[in-house]
Amino acid sequence: MTKVVHKFGGSSLSSAARYQAVANIILGQCQVGDCVVVSAAGKTTNTLVKLWQSYQQRDDNAFNDILLQVENHQNLLLTELFDAQQASALSERLKSELQSIAKDAANNVLHEASLLAHGELWSARLLANLLSTFNISAVDIDARKLFTQHQGQLLHAQNKQACLAQIKTDKIYVVTGFIASDCEGNTITLGRNGSDYSATLLANYVDADAVSIWTDTHGVFSTDPRKVSSAIKYPKVCRIQANLLARLGNPVLHAKTLSPLKETNIKLQVRSSYDPEAIGTEIVKQGYSKDKRFITTFDELDLIRVEGLLAGEVRTLSQLIQHSIHHFNKGGEDYLLVPSNDTHTVATHLQGRGNIVESHLRGLAIVAPSFEIQQLTQQAAAILEQQDVVVRFTHSDGSYALFLTDQSIDSDVLAILHDKLVNKGRELAVIIAGLGNVGEVFVEQCQKQVEKLQTTFDLKVVALVRSKEMLFCPSGINIDNWQQHWRSEAQSYQQADLLERIGELDYEHKVVIDITASDEFSGMYPSFVAHDCHLISANKYAGTAEQAWYAKLIDQLQERNLHWRYNTSVGAGLPINFALADLQNSGDTVTRIEGVFSGTLSWLCSSFDGSKPFSDLVLEAQGMGYTEPDPREDLSGRDMQRKLLILARDLGLQLDVDDIALEPLMPEHLALGDWDSFLADRASLDAFYHQRYEEAKLAGKSLRYTGALDINEQGKVSAKVGIAYVEAGSAIANLTPGDNIFVITSQWYDSNPLVIQGPGAGKEVTAAGIHSDLYWLTQKLR
Repeated sequence: MTKVVHKFGGSSLSSAARYQAVANIILGQCQVGDCVVVSAAGKTTNTLVKLWQSYQQRDDNAFNDILLQVENHQNLLLTELFDAQQASALSERLKSELQSIAKDAANNVLHEASLLAHGELWSARLLANLLSTFNISAVDIDARKLFTQHQGQLLHAQNKQACLAQIKTDKIYVVTGFIASDCEGNTITLGRNGSDYSATLLANYVDADAVSIWTDTHGVFSTDPRKVSSAIKYPKVCRIQANLLARLGNPVLHAKTLSPLKETNIKLQVRSSYDPEAIGTEIVKQGYSKDKRFITTFDELDLIRVEGLLAGEVRTLSQLIQHSIHHFNKGGEDYLLVPSNDTHTVATHLQGRGNIVESHLRGLAIVAPSFEIQQLTQQAAAILEQQDVVVRFTHSDGSYALFLTDQSIDSDVLAILHDKLVNKGRELAVIIAGLGNVGEVFVEQCQKQVEKLQTTFDLKVVALVRSKEMLFCPSGINIDNWQQHWRSEAQSYQQADLLERIGELDYEHKVVIDITASDEFSGMYPSFVAHDCHLISANKYAGTAEQAWYAKLIDQLQERNLHWRYNTSVGAGLPINFALADLQNSGDTVTRIEGVFSGTLSWLCSSFDGSKPFSDLVLEAQGMGYTEPDPREDLSGRDMQRKLLILARDLGLQLDVDDIALEPLMPEHLALGDWDSFLADRASLDAFYHQRYEEAKLAGKSLRYTGALDINEQGKVSAKVGIAYVEAGSAIANLTPGDNIFVITSQWYDSNPLVIQGPGAGKEVTAAGIHSDLYWLTQKLR
């Protein structure tokens, strides 16, 4: 069964290097049974159009010159991609086809659609043969055997049968885009850029799970990212807005592409063939994504008023000129926006029913939620006037506004429009869970931090959550006096209540910040992700959950293009997670992590000098708030064990907590019973610790409680948390009481390991670390 239909456009196949890149994508992304739809390579279709025009004009010299260009380009691809024998065989076949084209032209029987079809035929054949050189079973299929039209209408039932009959599960099928046939077997085209349409049609016919449109951009942006550096790549765009953008000439998606996906659950993604690891844009059903703001620009359009526009005539005209045409009605009259080069063709077809109202127009369209259009239209008009841009025609229609102008909208003007109209529209709803020591400080710090972040985001704290109560305000909580609001407005809740309220939030982005120490709350993470929430955690439970649950959560986050930051779950505000990510992203390989990951155990071990019993230090730390309410939770080592597991998973290791050996910093029997029984037998703890302290001292070493993770050259992993005797001169031995330390050995930091050290606990530094994660998230979302 076909899982995914991948479509590659002409820019993705513009050179031999690009064909190789596409082949590598297919190697990594496809399985047998999947389909690959291709456009003509590079500018081949444009060249074939010129060839047709020279034929119509009876310009034999131009025809022969252009035909030679076509031949040279295709042979160059063959020479660079294949060995001499295979290139020669393919070149002979190409030569035969070019001779047939020349013969048909000489006999005055050349057919336009059949001529244009050659670009896709050559691409499909070339790519299928290239895949075969990688020992991939691949075959090229002429879509004229799959798609049939009758009087302009696709025969869906017949086409579905044809597709299911020819596409099996034993190969990768490379299918020509853009072309189909009529009932008499004549070639027809599906419109310029019709390969996208071919891909979604094919996905519908073979019941695929998804379609990936691979382009030269990273997804769907708020405006042209080549002109405006701050253009926003949206992770999701609803189908209705995507379709409107296509009708307005946005080049990322094209007219008719989305129609085969109606009433289906087929996923559609726009991805970059130049950066296949990057997350693209998912085109989703209405209601699965908030409407976004876009600015798209025009060049060289004519505005035509049409009398008596016929049903289906816009589609006919679009197919005639091989370009989408936008139609709207204003004041009871029908208007068409037509590329200036195609106006004569359209006017000829309309036979006197079309009058050119304005010619050689440029300008822009604003696409946005309907309730914002009126205000954005007024703002845009004021900005264009300030920038001395003359507007010749305007029109707004619920979900978009047109501004047709004398001059092109240059990058500077577009950047101003984007900054004023789009950037200010980015919204982030923040849900904060956990209002204990760290949580209260975090909320207090929010007062300044939110002001800073709101220069780029409309950020609002919409919910404050404790274990049994929550304060929820979709329009934003005034955090300057949140305690007062809490006392008067907080309500009891169940998990379903919280999820329902989050699901109702109409924000572009949402993030749940978990500052609880609750295993139960972390168990809600999959539900938060299902509601399209990013996650920031100081809570360690999710990061140390059973491997299968953890892996599924990671998959869910990736499927929805969501982020999870949890830097403060290990090392409070120390950037250990960032450091490990940077090392791996730069090509380094971490082989060992050792250190002290508990501020409590750091303080206890570094402070002990034998002058007082160890249990006295434990009680002293408890009194200063350094320990858990029951210090045995710290002495058990389980906290450090969970932290080491988080670091291991940051390295991509599939471990569970039980894979990390654990040696507590107390006799095992002290873990039993209540706190009073522990106090009654505290002498056992003193003897236990003093014995090991003396052993370390006798060896000239220092006693510390450490975690260590080792990865050998064969990839075997060993991990342990427990008592360690460390060299007296080492960084770990000389650790400042209360500090955490991480000693990282890697391929590049081998003889001189990388050391990260600093406060590993404390409500202020932990809260600041959470704010660091929040800032990181806003930068990613930009």
